[in-house]
Amino acid sequence: MSDHEYIHTKVKSGVLIITLDDSATRNALGTEMCKQLVDRLDSFEETSEERVLVITGTEPSFCSGANVGNFRQRIIDKESLSSQSGSLPWGVMDAKLGQRNQASRYDVPQVVLRMFNLQKPSIAAINGHAIGAGMGLALACDIRIASEKSEFSEAFVSRGLIPADGSCWQLPRLIGSSNTFLLQYTGDRISAAEAHSMGIVSKIYDDQEMMDKSIDLACRIAQGPSQSHSITKYLIQQGMHSNFSDHLDVARIAQDHMRQTEDHKEAVQAFLEKRKPIFKNQ
Repeated sequence: MSDHEYIHTKVKSGVLIITLDDSATRNALGTEMCKQLVDRLDSFEETSEERVLVITGTEPSFCSGANVGNFRQRIIDKESLSSQSGSLPWGVMDAKLGQRNQASRYDVPQVVLRMFNLQKPSIAAINGHAIGAGMGLALACDIRIASEKSEFSEAFVSRGLIPADGSCWQLPRLIGSSNTFLLQYTGDRISAAEAHSMGIVSKIYDDQEMMDKSIDLACRIAQGPSQSHSITKYLIQQGMHSNFSDHLDVARIAQDHMRQTEDHKEAVQAFLEKRKPIFKNQ
């Protein structure tokens, strides 16, 4: 096991398991945790022996959101807001978009983006509360598995904020705009069962078996052809922005590439020999 101050990691059968660990904040995403997480995701992507990611948190929380202790440093002076009081919010946004600065690589939205852009499969093993940006971090994973006690909330509105973690983009694609508005306008907490019925999580397990089930799935995926997983993920994400015809063109090019891989040749040979293929990510 490899330990940092705010995350713990271990590797099992090609699966990297990252555990967020800051019990004082219920695993809130502070600056140092974000840095450790992004740096470890970078090394995960570069390490061929690590093929699938599982991310979870220390009990009783998956991730409680952004670290509120950092908020004081970001509060905007009231006088600066009063100068915009005559403008409607969308007009203010249009003006501010022209003045935006470069985001820090280690702020919360960039951590969520780094997770989303991983070229390897990722699973969020949600063992407890996934609140605010903690829910956004889970949404950035490819698959979400929850324990029965898990709870979810788009809690930003309760702090006078907006969901800046990408969930305004992610959630409508998962659950439709109406359910997204409901969650984000109210900040209400929903149970694992409600999250499952909406399509936010794929599976729910008993609290005692959720982690084992998540790792078992990850190990099963890790035994598969890594290039196929990566290109499939590329196609799914690319398909969110293209029409069906354009997507099929990209898929055809991708399939031509995959037919040239050693893993495809091994799969065909294994089929002919009536045995399980042994993939080597080649």
